[in-house]
Amino acid sequence: MALKGAEIMKRLPKTNCKECGYATCFAFAMKLATGGAKLEDCPYLAPEVKVELEAAMAPPIKRVTIGVGETALVIGEEEVMFRHEKTFFHEPGIAILISDKENDSDIEKKIKDIKELHFERIGKELKINLLALSFESGDKTKFETLVKKAYETTDFALILICNNIDVLLSAAALCADRKPLVYPITKENIDLAIPKLKELRTPAGVKGESIEEIVSLTSTLKEAGVEEIVLDPGSKNLKEGIRDQTFIRRAALKKGFRPLGYPTITFPCFMYQDKFKEALAAAAFITKYAGIIVISQVDKHFLFPLLVQRFNIYTDPRRPMTVEEKVYEISKPNEYSPILISTNYALDFFIVSGAIEEANIPAYLCIKDTGGIGVMAAWTSGKFNGEAIADFFKKYGIENKVKHRKLIIPGVAKKLKDELEEELPDWEIIFGPLEGSDIPKFLSEGWKE
Repeated sequence: MALKGAEIMKRLPKTNCKECGYATCFAFAMKLATGGAKLEDCPYLAPEVKVELEAAMAPPIKRVTIGVGETALVIGEEEVMFRHEKTFFHEPGIAILISDKENDSDIEKKIKDIKELHFERIGKELKINLLALSFESGDKTKFETLVKKAYETTDFALILICNNIDVLLSAAALCADRKPLVYPITKENIDLAIPKLKELRTPAGVKGESIEEIVSLTSTLKEAGVEEIVLDPGSKNLKEGIRDQTFIRRAALKKGFRPLGYPTITFPCFMYQDKFKEALAAAAFITKYAGIIVISQVDKHFLFPLLVQRFNIYTDPRRPMTVEEKVYEISKPNEYSPILISTNYALDFFIVSGAIEEANIPAYLCIKDTGGIGVMAAWTSGKFNGEAIADFFKKYGIENKVKHRKLIIPGVAKKLKDELEEELPDWEIIFGPLEGSDIPKFLSEGWKE
């Protein structure tokens, strides 16, 4: 578990030399405890104490990276049981299962569909993270062909699933530079796997029939120098999965039990044949507390809600979601198009912009930076008042964009109208509707080019 500043202070040289950039060793210790400083900043820290502190200050759940480059998936390093306590840091990877028993045309279509499957949500791209390649044919050549195809035609992070350790390690060698997750490492094959895992430097996915067996496997790998590990406790259904995921998370965070301090992987695709039950299990594991979720679905109608759920849970509750301050041109507006204004609270922006697009009337949407808070809160705090909006108009040259002088403001901002009429005397201030859903009708009926 994370050390407190007072505990770190006991291990420091206590010279108050200020060479670390802080006035006292105590101030440095407090910064270390909150992640605001590094151990390397202390020039007089004994090597053995540094090693001790590094181990004690390490995240309770190990960071694991699967894949390389921009498409690499980082999981682990979580610090809380519940999102509202602080935040969840690394969203779980969603993987699509591809079997080597599928024919070539089906595999190619599935890979094509996965590559094209992405959505936009509040300015963020939502997409699949990994391909889970499964050895089910019994033919080593077929599996290696599948691995090569995924390796050569995509940049997805890869999971290699094979119960034959020789075939598994041979396939891993084909794509080792992409850091695939090698799964499953079990009590039966761990001795054969360790030398090759160390050579290839790939993450190991361990599978046990119980939590106790998982502990034994991770301890063995740790002693052998294999650091990046992902856990599968072998849960056979949703009930067992929630039980096991919660136990592992609690053991790591609340008890500081290092042998279980690793991210996890779950397989709804193997738990259920029914696609609705599979999707339900995947949704549950996004919340509780999987690092990777492997599913068989490629249907966007199942994937979109899962991706949105993951996005919603893994946003930081301490920071409002915002969009960039600027004048957004929707559907190629011209000098006669309407001008609307709102805040940079992301939900406000996407509701209003979506409604304008639905109305099919080109428009300018002015988005004022309010620190990510909505209209009324921004008005009461002085971030969205007459003066602030007038300054925005001058900054972006709004009057030069159109020949008319009509500004549509949010319908809830009743008191804003008087302020704007004073700050922008040449403009007619028009109240928009109270609800975003009424904007299309408002624009269609009230604004004719």
